[in-house]
Amino acid sequence: MMSFPRATGILLHPTSFPAFGGIGDFGPAAYEFADFLASARQGLWQVLPLGPPATGNSPYSSTSAFAGNPLLISLERLAVHGWMGAAQLASLQREAGAIDYEEVFQRKLPLIVGAARNFLQKARGNARNRFEHFCEDNAWWLEDFVLFDALRERYDRKCWKEWPRALARREATALAGARKELVAEMDLRRVIQFFFYQQWHALRRYCAQRSIRVVGDIAIFVAYDSADVWAHRDLFRLRKDDLEPEAVSGVPPDAFSATGQRWGSPLYDWAAIRARGYDWWIDRLRWGTQTCDYIRLDHFRGFEQFWEIPAGDPTAVNGRWVDGPKDELFNKLRDALGGLPFFAEDLGHITPAVHALRERHQIPGLAVLQFGFSDTGAHVYLPHRLTPDRVVYTGTHDNDTTVGWWKSGVSDNERRAIQAYVGPCEDGIHWAFIRLAQASVASLAVVPLQDVLGLSSEARLNTPSVCDGNFRWRYQPGSLTRALTEKLAALAEVTDRVPPAMPVPHAEEFVA
Repeated sequence: MMSFPRATGILLHPTSFPAFGGIGDFGPAAYEFADFLASARQGLWQVLPLGPPATGNSPYSSTSAFAGNPLLISLERLAVHGWMGAAQLASLQREAGAIDYEEVFQRKLPLIVGAARNFLQKARGNARNRFEHFCEDNAWWLEDFVLFDALRERYDRKCWKEWPRALARREATALAGARKELVAEMDLRRVIQFFFYQQWHALRRYCAQRSIRVVGDIAIFVAYDSADVWAHRDLFRLRKDDLEPEAVSGVPPDAFSATGQRWGSPLYDWAAIRARGYDWWIDRLRWGTQTCDYIRLDHFRGFEQFWEIPAGDPTAVNGRWVDGPKDELFNKLRDALGGLPFFAEDLGHITPAVHALRERHQIPGLAVLQFGFSDTGAHVYLPHRLTPDRVVYTGTHDNDTTVGWWKSGVSDNERRAIQAYVGPCEDGIHWAFIRLAQASVASLAVVPLQDVLGLSSEARLNTPSVCDGNFRWRYQPGSLTRALTEKLAALAEVTDRVPPAMPVPHAEEFVA
């Protein structure tokens, strides 16, 4: 098994910090959270994907597998380094209510663009050198992305397929003309990505100094409207005539949905990817390991078999299972990366072949306590059935909070089973579940912050298959109390989950 040290931690996406400007970011609240984790003896901080949003607000639909979301850039840190005036912060929203993405785009993004413009005009010495090194080191993904993003804005954020035909098909003359016309727009986007990764790596280094490992999240599929599909059409199953997907991703009908889930992402041409030695996937996972310490692989089942849906179908009903890359991909990744610091999201209806693939490569799987009480078959998620090669959660970002679920989401049979299993829980069902997770033999135990805070359904982050209102929750300032810190620390100590020291990545003085 991948050697994960026994540890515990908290799941919290950076958008959920109570930060300036209407959305969480990599500013002071993030550092306060890291201090809270350290004081509470938490060794993990798990985030969701960090890329720029494609459609809606979901981190799982991004315009790039490599770029960062500009909205996570801290304005305060830009002001400290002189790239924007402190006075510009005064007019921004200070209260930590739910995220209004439209307002955030309208008010925060122009300030980040202005800071990037100031950087281009004023940066000298170390700041300029670090920026130039960043651009050189990351040109392999950055140049496609900044051109894609500038073109996307020029064409009113329409999907790349709706751009002029020569640009959609990446004809050399059209691309050269676009690069010439969009020099200024591309420069700004390079700086914004530089800001993002300077701030992220500074925050990661701060976490490492406190023995906090960051867990990232990589979605198996990428959005059709992304720089990756536009720049690497040969890796995806697109029709030659109109560049539309031949088939799209999803999952079949089940007890939760009579028509299944049609995600709509284009499917990979695994034969073409294999012919290139899996280079794009190796780049993607290497980038993930350089950006985070551990990686959660979303929809692990798709590497063994994926559900292929005809592109014209409105639902997932008529799909079929098709073989994925299986062992060959993970063998290539292990050779290229020197190991597989991953764990697998293997929830739902998982076949013996999927379990066998995961076990052959010693990749831990997930267990979610909320799923453990519905029937005898679900008991595999309960502590008495767990093994060290598991990562146990009270719930995930897709679940209701444990308190909300307890109030309205459990059946009578589940309620009786839970009461028999956990006994009295005078400090709430959420603490009963936190104790179950941390006392288990699973190597890693992860708890959403909403469960630590004992919040109900109003704090739910995401409801799958519901389009509106997701990923908007933020916690209130003052929520991370000393009492919570002491309670978590005592539990981590008695369950032997105090984090071991970790190496701190070398870094020069950060400039963003």
